[in-house]
Amino acid sequence: MILVPTQFRGRLWLIGGTRESVDLAKAIAQAQLPCIISVTTESARSLYPAASTLSVYVGRLNSGQIQQFLQQQQIVAVLDASHPYAVEISQNAIAVAFERKIPYLRYERPMLKQGISLDFETLLAENELQGQRVLLTIGYTPLHMFQSWHDRATLFARILPSAIALEAAFKAGFTPNNLICLRPPISADLEKALWRQWQISLVVTKASGTAGGEDIKRSVAAELGIPLIAINRPIIEYPQQTSDLSIALEFCCHQLALSS
Repeated sequence: MILVPTQFRGRLWLIGGTRESVDLAKAIAQAQLPCIISVTTESARSLYPAASTLSVYVGRLNSGQIQQFLQQQQIVAVLDASHPYAVEISQNAIAVAFERKIPYLRYERPMLKQGISLDFETLLAENELQGQRVLLTIGYTPLHMFQSWHDRATLFARILPSAIALEAAFKAGFTPNNLICLRPPISADLEKALWRQWQISLVVTKASGTAGGEDIKRSVAAELGIPLIAINRPIIEYPQQTSDLSIALEFCCHQLALSS
């Protein structure tokens, strides 16, 4: 067991925005470790526990801003629990942490290895979508890639209820009739009702694991006999990673102990 001093010279940076980052924040708060959590939307702030040792930063951070952030916040270790498809923040955090010799650990949610999986380029180059009534549960960022498919398939998208998500969907050619804004988690019953309402014949989702509701989508797809395609996770070379919360917490304790 690592004993962490009650007085610290720095704090942790937890890159949040996911369900598992909330669990990590709760464990960090319970251990009374100083930590700042970064999220990209104001609505995400309320997901994290109120604790004297925790604070939440809201906003997107580019490489230069990360440099300033690490220095201003006196960061001694980075715990990255961002979404598996949030490539930019992970790559930038890895690069800046390496440059500044700050330990970095990726908390990666477990993958579900089953069914059809493709990357966006392969999916869009083939005819899987042709003539289908397609439900896209891939977030708003990649929707522009499907813009040329509106005249070859009937596309529906489920996105987060935010202005930026709606704006991106409209720019990608989606109309209000083909959009639904919901914040996860989404139950199996609601998934079934939505798919039946829209007469969905094909679902495209992300390989986001159980935390991202992938298991429920796969179960509903099997029950309704609807094909489901999961988009592969981006390949990132993490310096070190784990899917074990206790290992992540030990990393945090160890790095704070070393810095004090």
